Amino acid sequence: MRDSRDYGLKDQMQRAAVSIASNIAEGSEGSNKEFARYLKIASGSAAELRTQTYIASRVGLIELEQMREIIDECQQISKMIYGLRKSLNTEN
Repeated sequence: MRDSRDYGLKDQMQRAAVSIASNIAEGSEGSNKEFARYLKIASGSAAELRTQTYIASRVGLIELEQMREIIDECQQISKMIYGLRKSLNTEN
């Protein structure tokens, strides 16, 4: 039973990570307003991945150092997305 739960969390984490990049790419094809909406979704996916990473560490799926690296990357990505969203708002 544990393996299936582990797989489910790993699968969720992969989907959240892929969602970040996919939403940025998809949104970049539209208007600034549409792009900003997709960036907000990408930001939410980054937050989701951070949360899932904390959980994965808590249940022993990943080591503490690995958790810290993923959390740091997610925070950096969130900051970049925020900066991009802010730049879109100033262009209007």
